Amino acid sequence: MMPRALISVSDKTAITEFAKGLEKLGWELISTGGTYETLQKEGIKVTKVAEITAFPEILGGRVKTLHPRIHGGILAKRTPEHFAELKAHDIDLIDMVVVNLYPFRQTISKPDVTHDEAIENIDIGGPSMIRAAAKNYRDVIVVVKPERYSQIFFELQDKGSVSQETRLRLAWEAFSHTAAYDAVISSYLAPADGKLGGENLILAGEKVYELRYGENPHQQAAFYRNMMPGLGLPDAQQLNGKELSYNNIIDTQAAWSLVGEFAEPACVIVKHTNPCGVAIAENLKTAYEKAFAADSLSAYGGIIALNRTVDEETAALIAKPFMEVVIAPDFEEKALEILRVKSNLRLLKMPVTKTSGLEYKSVAGGFVVQEIDADDFKIAEAKTVTNAAPDEEQIKDLQFAWKIVKHVKSNAIVIVKDGVTIGIGAGQMNRVGAAEIALKNKEELSKGAVMASDAFFPFGDTVELAARYGIKAIIQPGGSVRDDESIEACNKLGIAMIFTGVRHFKH
Repeated sequence: MMPRALISVSDKTAITEFAKGLEKLGWELISTGGTYETLQKEGIKVTKVAEITAFPEILGGRVKTLHPRIHGGILAKRTPEHFAELKAHDIDLIDMVVVNLYPFRQTISKPDVTHDEAIENIDIGGPSMIRAAAKNYRDVIVVVKPERYSQIFFELQDKGSVSQETRLRLAWEAFSHTAAYDAVISSYLAPADGKLGGENLILAGEKVYELRYGENPHQQAAFYRNMMPGLGLPDAQQLNGKELSYNNIIDTQAAWSLVGEFAEPACVIVKHTNPCGVAIAENLKTAYEKAFAADSLSAYGGIIALNRTVDEETAALIAKPFMEVVIAPDFEEKALEILRVKSNLRLLKMPVTKTSGLEYKSVAGGFVVQEIDADDFKIAEAKTVTNAAPDEEQIKDLQFAWKIVKHVKSNAIVIVKDGVTIGIGAGQMNRVGAAEIALKNKEELSKGAVMASDAFFPFGDTVELAARYGIKAIIQPGGSVRDDESIEACNKLGIAMIFTGVRHFKH
């Protein structure tokens, strides 16, 4: 008996070439709907599924392959008992299932898609056939990726069969394919009531590319795209340089999330996920100059994020030091010419968007999930708790510092003056230690500057330290049982302090 392949694909890439190859090797082909028409037009001998089932497609194509003559042929093990049952019910074996699914993800990505259109693009028969074939992988070849066609054809041509090793891998790919498909559907149908989800949280990712290594050379790593529609770093257009490394990706996201906070021309330079220089200015060139000068030592080998099109003048400055990545909404042609001279400098083009959604962190045996800290606090909502109140210029700097401190690892202290960071203390085990690091960075500039703290001061010692360096205003959440101690210290030292009532821990 001739081996039989059932072919029913939404993605018809290379399907006619594969089908012709199978036909040459003596395979009988059966198919449905659009795939049947595609193969027949190419002169390939193919039988309609309806001729096998002796039952027409019904309900507008919702039911085509859900039939014992299809699933019996796929699920039968090659045993005397199953052969006898198939013979009794006049069912022939199916030896290969080549199926990929209705384009649900592409459908819901369309801006004008209706709910009914999305529902009609939920495939039922396809996943059923794929799962059946994958369950019976020892006897049935299951193919969901067009990239696999040539490998399978050559194995069949050279050896007459497909190895068990290949079949197992194909089964894994098949179950991964249907699992990811269902995950996207689940995410689409999830109630938009502000909750994180039900009892089961399902994630699906599509590989962008494998990375040379992870954080360190001995760690394997890969870059995946979230399969739900939405713009993110995997969608950035790379215009120059090597592929991003694991550390590049993490640092670039940190820089991009922060630069998206600002409406004014802004530059963020990040090193090891923390900003080392942030500035806003009347133009991009000035913003870059100020951000780089804020901590030029730390900026070396860092990530630059800009929220305006990179012009020729800015590019000329960026090209001087060694940097890893530049990400911006666009680049002028002259700017690209200048920056492309550095062949390893990664240039990424991506529209500026405010980061939102969920973020995940793994622990041994599980993961935690939370909403991204998208709080958009306005300084007008703050409460002045000291005798002194911040003046107009200090208020601008306090708002700027507060946006930055949200993106700095806790314990976090940010010192700002005239729209530029002059010191950042990140990830310290105590708050006064973080303040000391931040204040010492450019201590000659700290007089008249402002300070932001991601969480409350547990004692008055941070205020006393700030006063010694000339800090004139502080923004912090408040909420300590010793708030009075900090307020009293500010009043005594002539510092204005405002409470936001919002904490910005970042671990």
